[in-house]
Amino acid sequence: MCPIGMVLLRDCVGDNSTVCKPCPEGTFMNEPNCLEKCFSCKTCSKEQGLYFSRPCSTISNAVCEVMDGYHCADFSEMECTIAVNHTKCHEGQEIKTPGTKTSDTVCHPCPEGFYSPLGVNCTRWTNCSIRDEVMEKEGNSVKDVQCKPTSRRRDSLIATAVLFFFFLFFCLSFLFKKYIGQSDKKNHQKKYGNHSNGLSVPVPETSQNTQEENREEDTILL
Repeated sequence: MCPIGMVLLRDCVGDNSTVCKPCPEGTFMNEPNCLEKCFSCKTCSKEQGLYFSRPCSTISNAVCEVMDGYHCADFSEMECTIAVNHTKCHEGQEIKTPGTKTSDTVCHPCPEGFYSPLGVNCTRWTNCSIRDEVMEKEGNSVKDVQCKPTSRRRDSLIATAVLFFFFLFFCLSFLFKKYIGQSDKKNHQKKYGNHSNGLSVPVPETSQNTQEENREEDTILL
């Protein structure tokens, strides 16, 4: 008999022993045999939702595993041959049991008072009264309820906004007056000059006629 990894090439005849040949690539033989052909290796393709966890060799077949996000849909000799995507829950549903490599996802509709826009988890409707609001539109299994402020809260928001803008106007007015005052002070100093006592006194000019009149009055007195 031929050993594992090999098959029969020529039987023993007379004084000639059995002649064996190794399995070619893509085939294998995992037991002693008298066969003339090796077994074909199985494939693990992405199209089947499978990948190689162990490649094929001349002495053992390949081992396939199910890809993440898939579950086995067909078994053959205790091994998965085809895997398919997990089911995605629809809007208004939640995942009750997550899918595994051997079982599909189990979905469950949201109960009354809950919603699920993505089909993952069901979330309880918003309680408008906790936020001092009232319901404007009722929710469903896909959308949350819509709330709106009460008249009392709306008036409070308006009053807060008015106070804020009044405070902002006061601050801007104060800064503007301060800027104008500093600008006037700079212009005054530029025109009259700076003095140690902080006051600017213009110096009057004496005309030539006034000087001559003063000299005549001094001559008459003498």
